[in-house]
Amino acid sequence: MEFAIREIRREDLPDLLRLYTYLHDNPYPVIDQHIESMWLEILNDRNHHILLGHANGVLVSSCVVVTVPNLTRGQRPYALVENVVTHPDFRRHGYGLRILTAAKEIAVRGNCYKIMLMTGSKKQSILDFYKKAGYSSDEKTAFIQRL
Repeated sequence: MEFAIREIRREDLPDLLRLYTYLHDNPYPVIDQHIESMWLEILNDRNHHILLGHANGVLVSSCVVVTVPNLTRGQRPYALVENVVTHPDFRRHGYGLRILTAAKEIAVRGNCYKIMLMTGSKKQSILDFYKKAGYSSDEKTAFIQRL
């Protein structure tokens, strides 16, 4: 199966939102002015990347990688990875790993000194997936404050 990764385009919003329904049972929202405005903000932010993975032309996988300017660590930025998702019918084909590899390439090109990724999952298969992609859970402790 042919698999290609690219960054988002303006017309990708409906397909991306459909794929996001598989992320934490996220409902498909009404595309209103608020979402359109947010979409344009994302598209115009040079540090905000949404990667799309297409298998035979069908969107099957995605992740977000954001690079953050930083005044420490030799003034090198860091990267955050979020919203990693693969359509359930296309899991276990390596598409998620390839999306995360593309995210890492963006961070490397941006001279980032690290990439951070958090998951709320306790499923061993998910934790193993992130370890296979090169992430470690041994170095840091994550804290979240819900707002």
